[in-house]
Amino acid sequence: MSLSTTRVGKRCAIQGLTSLGATSRKVSSIRVNRLRLRTKASPSPSPVPVAAADSVAPAAADVAVEASGVPNTIATVAAVDPMAAANIQVAMDTAWVLFCGFLVIGMNAGFACLEAGFCRAKNCVNILAKNLVVFPIAVATYYVFGFGFMFGDGNPFVGLNGFALSGAADNAVQSVVEGVKYTGVFSSMSDTAIPIAAKLFFQGAFAGTTASIVSGAVAERIKFGSFLLFSFLLIATIYGVTGHWIWGGGWLASMGFEDFAGCTAVHSLGGWAALTGAKILGPRIGKYGADAKPMPAHSLPLGTIGCFILWIGWFGFNPGSTLAVDAPAISHIAMTTNLGACAGALGATVTELIQKKGHDLDLGMIINGLLAGLVGVTASCPFISNTSSMIVGLVAGLLIGPISQFVDEKLKVDDPVGAIGVHLGGGIIGTLAVGLFSEGPGALYADGPARGLLLGGGASQLMTQCIGIVAVGATALVVTTILWLLVKQMCGLRVTVEEETKGLDTSEHGQVAYVAAM
Repeated sequence: MSLSTTRVGKRCAIQGLTSLGATSRKVSSIRVNRLRLRTKASPSPSPVPVAAADSVAPAAADVAVEASGVPNTIATVAAVDPMAAANIQVAMDTAWVLFCGFLVIGMNAGFACLEAGFCRAKNCVNILAKNLVVFPIAVATYYVFGFGFMFGDGNPFVGLNGFALSGAADNAVQSVVEGVKYTGVFSSMSDTAIPIAAKLFFQGAFAGTTASIVSGAVAERIKFGSFLLFSFLLIATIYGVTGHWIWGGGWLASMGFEDFAGCTAVHSLGGWAALTGAKILGPRIGKYGADAKPMPAHSLPLGTIGCFILWIGWFGFNPGSTLAVDAPAISHIAMTTNLGACAGALGATVTELIQKKGHDLDLGMIINGLLAGLVGVTASCPFISNTSSMIVGLVAGLLIGPISQFVDEKLKVDDPVGAIGVHLGGGIIGTLAVGLFSEGPGALYADGPARGLLLGGGASQLMTQCIGIVAVGATALVVTTILWLLVKQMCGLRVTVEEETKGLDTSEHGQVAYVAAM
């Protein structure tokens, strides 16, 4: 059973049940005419209402014949009461978005395991504590500030309404289903027929992910409180503002910039914040110079478990960004996401085989290659073919080694877990992929980016993607540098030499992760 959707202007009207029983359905397109509910928000403050019930009735009549004699089915309900079918769709969409939000929240366990495993045992408790506490800080901050900045009605540069869900009650569900005028303050999301609380819940999980990205790059030498303060400032300021440009109907959205699930809005932003933070903080003691010494991961099994948890969580991150139960769309996005991950792992393995000549293959680099593949398809997963997703993931995996080496050896930026290469490098690759590999409207999707340059399209979409990368990157470099320096001035950034040498578990928490080892 599936419910197809169609877009009228920037609105969605439920057309009816189109694949019950033997009813034929054309599935050659992903059919996410809802696909840009989140990625390409309407710049107009008040979309034109749609009488959803009227659009349901013709389809329901067609289903009635098929449903006759089959009591207590959705088809029967639709035939008797079209509005009931619309309400069922709302319930299904809401349940889907909430479930995907649960998966994204679960990614925090992946970040915690990956980062803790990749770092030294003496800092394990500190890393777990950071990843645990940063999520509630990010979600609470996003509720109060970020969601309004990102999706509230305002201007092309920032939202100015809806902080802590203040303002007129959101009636998006009634607006879409019943065709009444939208009167809330989140016009950029008003064509999504799920409650505002579900939208905020899902988006809040993304905010937590952005803050968690930074944690790994500054691990093993930053003060616990200073990291939490920076995370608060990051989500309270730039995260919502640049997100408004991309997802809230801002100036980049108006240009046609596409970032389906956050290559730039989440991963690149987190990567830029990680880069500036690690540079300002400085390397760990003994990382560079004459007294340099190896700092191996203390638990690769824990890091590998973290990778698998993140992989699973990504199926909430990407397919959930449809914000609707659309079977072809969800299926396609899940497939491109999975293939991107697989190709990324294989690409990193190939790079390791070439560089290490078949010996001393770095498991950590293969893990990061898989994650880079996931990041790489995040912006383009609904817009590219399965084959293209493998190419994008492969490129991200092949380049994760060289990018990480450049950050480490040339820039002398100490990133214990490789977060900069995975999220910043993979985010840029993924954002460019939209302009290179998108199939174009009428292929996989009805409304979205122009056909990619490598598939015979022009360079316009690629140029738009480049503008978005540069604009967000330049802004992030400046703003996150200011934020890090502000935190440094307020309470300092780095623990003392003695505390770092001893380990942050005992100096910051008075605990150890492995009692037996003591």
